[in-house]
Amino acid sequence: MTFSISNTPTLKGKTALVTGGNSGLGLATSKVLGSKGAHVLLAARDWRKGEAAVNEVLALYPSATVELLELDLASQANIKTAAAEVSKKFDKLDFLINNAGLMAMPEMKTEDGFESQFGVNHLGHWSLTSLLMDQLLAADSARVVTVTSTAHHLIWNVDFDDPHMREKYSAWNAYSQSKLANYYFALGLHKEFKKHGKKAMSLLAHPGLSHTNLQVHTVEMGAAGFAGGMFKNLAAKTGMPADKGALPQLRAALDPKAKSGEFFVPRFVTTGAPVKRPFLRMRNNSNIEKLWALSEKETGLSINMS
Repeated sequence: MTFSISNTPTLKGKTALVTGGNSGLGLATSKVLGSKGAHVLLAARDWRKGEAAVNEVLALYPSATVELLELDLASQANIKTAAAEVSKKFDKLDFLINNAGLMAMPEMKTEDGFESQFGVNHLGHWSLTSLLMDQLLAADSARVVTVTSTAHHLIWNVDFDDPHMREKYSAWNAYSQSKLANYYFALGLHKEFKKHGKKAMSLLAHPGLSHTNLQVHTVEMGAAGFAGGMFKNLAAKTGMPADKGALPQLRAALDPKAKSGEFFVPRFVTTGAPVKRPFLRMRNNSNIEKLWALSEKETGLSINMS
């Protein structure tokens, strides 16, 4: 049976946090969660853009409850401040949508000295998930949905010896590596939930080729080369609109039949209805262990289930 948002249960009484909620897939996801009755924490780095996004959701769904959360995933200090704010206001968190991301950026460092894409796309979400674990475990079968990309197929493995590519930087390899880290993170978190007997679920999704401002920003930053312009034009001509591209992560979050450890993607890889796909990588367990050790070392935070 085809997945339909209209056939999913109400989310009244539930709380959801969406990173990168001010535009693109994150905004599309926030709109749906708000329309279904969830209290949405729309997380955004830019306060002005975040306010505009909240107003856009409320204009469409006046009865929705949406509030802005200032969150900069490029700052471990800011992540801790945002997580503390959420923890103070909410005893439980039912949905954490790890959606925000950078693509094919020029070589830059985060506030903490991490390569920007690995630092934001993976380490930022690692820390946020770690700091909100008590709230996630307090919910009845919370779902953590992590958004990856087909680009995770473009690289052999995470460079665990030089994850910040200080020896040799490549904008696209850095992006692919961060998206592969998202892949390992989602699967590893599922294994941790299962090992510790938790009802919480970890799921993975990728949006295929979606027409959002991600490609525009990538080209504007100037490090993506010919491929950046090609993907921008391709997305504009054949990419799915954000509301369609967000369906895999929405199915992961809302489908009553979805299970922890599942991966949702467009049926035809870059386009189509959201369907379940298997994890195809080899040596998942050893790479997950390496990613866990690296993430703990870099952030000083662990994923604690006790």
